[in-house]
Amino acid sequence: MSARGRSLPALGVGCLLVLGSAGACSREAKPQPAASGPDAAAREEAPKLAPPQAAESASAQVPLVRERRELMSTIYEISVAAADEPRLREAMARALDEIARLERELSEWIPESDVSRINANAGKQPVKVGPDALANIEAALDAAERTGGAFDLTWAALRPFYLFQPGERQAPDVAAVRKQKHLVNYRNVVLDQANGTVFLAKKGMAIGLGGIAKGWAVDRASKILLDAGFPNHMVFAGGQVLVRGLKGGRKWRVGIQHPRMQGYIGFIEVTDASIATAGDYEHSFIAEDGTHWHHIIDPETALPARSSMSVTLVAPNGLIADALDTGCFVMGPEKCLAMLAAYPEPVEAVIIDAHLKMFTTPGTREKLVMRMPLDAEGRIPSP
Repeated sequence: MSARGRSLPALGVGCLLVLGSAGACSREAKPQPAASGPDAAAREEAPKLAPPQAAESASAQVPLVRERRELMSTIYEISVAAADEPRLREAMARALDEIARLERELSEWIPESDVSRINANAGKQPVKVGPDALANIEAALDAAERTGGAFDLTWAALRPFYLFQPGERQAPDVAAVRKQKHLVNYRNVVLDQANGTVFLAKKGMAIGLGGIAKGWAVDRASKILLDAGFPNHMVFAGGQVLVRGLKGGRKWRVGIQHPRMQGYIGFIEVTDASIATAGDYEHSFIAEDGTHWHHIIDPETALPARSSMSVTLVAPNGLIADALDTGCFVMGPEKCLAMLAAYPEPVEAVIIDAHLKMFTTPGTREKLVMRMPLDAEGRIPSP
């Protein structure tokens, strides 16, 4: 697989819709001819959301200045509620440039990146890396501990089985997958903060930061905008969004995609928070025998996780939201909610389980404005 696509595939992605904004789950930008890697599949199969009604809210009419760029295998869009001016455009360009820099350091598809160098030296020697790689790997290891290994950055040893490229979508060899399973164990990642090094203890191991790096990226982009004096903004990246300040005097409205149908099940109003969704409906396919294959992997089985269809988290920053949504997806509703109850930061959750039943953290259901009714059993509509 070529590295020219400069992609950073996510361990688990989903869709969010910021109502009244141009951002959507469908990738509107066309891939560059030279691009390759799993991002091509993600663009092709991203579900399209039903557009919000024009009268959704008065804030939908608030003018927004927007800039978009294709990065990390998705479309990053920055929207700022402010008057258009050269200083704003320059700040937005710097924010997107920062995301591009992070992709160069954290993508396992770029041979010179810190992550690629770590993987190339698995079982051989520690690798000196930069502060961004150290911060992401430390956060990933913390998420692994808190989720009991449900999130595991060493899942990347299994990636070749779950690329599902267009025209190459076939069920992986389960016996071969299980043979590789021994390489998935976050405890074999040796992080030395004092010396700034990372070492993978077994030859053949690999890490992937696609399940956490987008959260770090939206945080960094947002900081650039805040420091430049633009507090009312959104940084949108498909299944990851961070909102700051207000939009037309009110909080931002973020819709949650139905995991099996077009449109969103409801929306929540938030500010100064990040929202991340992990869903089994992107980068996936249905095999001839009816099995739904996707690439949110349960490290315990080395096979696709089956406890959830989607998990949406609302957290104080992108790093936390992105680090925990995949683990929560794998854990399932009950274990996830118990973990979040003990988490040191406030994190809210909306979880759709394998039977379309909705679970939420205490108080979150009251904040969620439903656009699709729940049945008597608490399930969202089925297709």
